[in-house]
Amino acid sequence: MAERLAASLLPAASPSPSARRATVGAAAAAPFPCSGPARAGLRLRSSRRPARFSKAAAGRGGGGALRVVRCMAASDAAQLKSAREDIRELLKTTYCHPIMVRLGWHDSGTYDKNIEEWPQRGGADGSLRFQPELNHGANAGLINALKLIQPIKDKYPGITYADLFQLASAAAIEEAGGPKIPMKYGRVDVTAPEQCPPEGRLPDAGPRDPAEHLRQVFYRMGLDDKEIVALSGAHTLGRARPDRSGWGKPETKYTKDGPGEPGGQSWTVEWLKFDNSYFKDMKFLSQLPWKERADQDLLVLPTDAALFEDPSFKVYAEKYAEDQEAFFKDYAEAHAKLSNLGAKFDPPEGFTLDDDTSDKPAEGKKEEVAPTPEPEPEPAAAAAPPPPAPVPEPELATVPAPEPVAAAVATATADDNNGAPPQPKPFFAADYSYAKRELSDSMKQKIRAEYEGFGGSPDKPLQSNYFLNIMILIAGLAFLTSLVGN
Repeated sequence: MAERLAASLLPAASPSPSARRATVGAAAAAPFPCSGPARAGLRLRSSRRPARFSKAAAGRGGGGALRVVRCMAASDAAQLKSAREDIRELLKTTYCHPIMVRLGWHDSGTYDKNIEEWPQRGGADGSLRFQPELNHGANAGLINALKLIQPIKDKYPGITYADLFQLASAAAIEEAGGPKIPMKYGRVDVTAPEQCPPEGRLPDAGPRDPAEHLRQVFYRMGLDDKEIVALSGAHTLGRARPDRSGWGKPETKYTKDGPGEPGGQSWTVEWLKFDNSYFKDMKFLSQLPWKERADQDLLVLPTDAALFEDPSFKVYAEKYAEDQEAFFKDYAEAHAKLSNLGAKFDPPEGFTLDDDTSDKPAEGKKEEVAPTPEPEPEPAAAAAPPPPAPVPEPELATVPAPEPVAAAVATATADDNNGAPPQPKPFFAADYSYAKRELSDSMKQKIRAEYEGFGGSPDKPLQSNYFLNIMILIAGLAFLTSLVGN
C-alpha cells in the first residue's frame, strides 16, 4: 500500500522502451504470474473517476503534477465470488477437495508469530506459487493443485493468489459437507521468489515425539491444543501417497477405483466426505499395536495416534468423536484463524463476501422470538344463553406417525415386500455398539466380517452348533462329578 501511494506521488512519465521490454521479460520468466505490480497498474487504469490533480501542488512542484489515485482492495469482491463458483464446478468434476485444502494450509502454515516483518514472517501471502517453496519436501505434489487452479487465476486477474488459495481451501471443506468457514479476504501477494519462507516450518508426519512436534509447529503459529486437534480432523478428507510423502500404501480397497486419480491410502472410508469419522476411526485404530495398524486399509500416522495418547489432545479428540456439531464449530473457527495467519490485508481490516454472513443467529446466542400477545378477554354478555349440550364426536382412526426411513427398512414386513414372507432383520453394526452409537463404516465392516466368520450373515441368524453344545454340557457334568467325588 505504501509503495503504491509513493509511486502515485511521482510525476507521470511514460516508461522507456527498454524499461517496457525488461518488465515484459521479467513477467515471462516467472513460473506463475505475479499479481502484485500488475494489480497496482490495473488500479491506476481502471479507476472509474478521472484522475484528479492538485493545483496547489502543481504550483509548488513547478514540474509534474501530483497524481491522486483511489486505492482499492487487494482483490476484487465480484471476481472472488465468480471464482468461487468456478472452484465449485472444478471440485465437482475433478474431486480435488483434499489437495485444495492442503494448498491453502501449506501457504498459511509457514507463519512464525515471533517474526513481525512481512513477508519474512511467512503465512498466507501466495508465496507457494514460486518454485523455491514448491520444492520443499512437505509440498510434494502441490504443483498439481496449482495447475488446476491457474486457469481460474488467469480468468480473474483482479484477485491475489493468497486470496485464491484460501478461497479454494474453504470452498473444498464446505462442498465436501463441512461447516461454513467465516472467511475474510484482501490478502496481499508477495512478488518475488526471494520472499518465500525457509523450509522446515510445516509439520512432519513421523517425528520422534509426535505430540511435542505438533505443539512446536502449531504453537509457533499461535494455535493451541484445541485448534491442533480440530484442524487434524481435516484428515477425514484425502489420501497419503508413498511416492509423495513416504507414507501410506500404493492403494487400498477404498482408493483403488478413485474417484479422481486412483491409489493412495486414506484415513477414512469415505475420504471425500467431511464429517467426524476420522476421530471415530482413529479412536479404535490407535488402540491397536503398530503391526496391526499397518495391516489395516485405513492410515494411522504417528501424529494421528498422538491425538488419543496425549492427555490434553485426548480430551478434544474424544469430544469430537462423540459430537460432530462441536467438531464443526471448533473446526470452522480454527480454519478461519489459520487462513489469516501472517497475511497482510488491503484494506487492513479485510472484507467478507456478501453471502459469507449467514442469517442464522450467532453461536451461543438464541434467536429472539417476539412473544405472542395474549388475547384480550371479551366483555361478558348481559344474558348469555346456556351452552348447548355437547355432541359426542365420532372416533377417528389413529394414524401412526411416520417412522424414519432407516427404521422402516429395519422393520420391514411381508406387506412391504408385495406379499413375500417376512425376511430376517438385516445386520446393523450399530445395534451391537456401546450405548447404540453409530459407528463408522470401517468399524461396521470389521464387525460384519467377524460375524460372518462364525457362520452368520445379514440374511440369516447365526446357527447353533448342537454337537458342540452337547460336548460342552457333558464336559461340565464330568467336572461337577469329579468335584463331588473328591
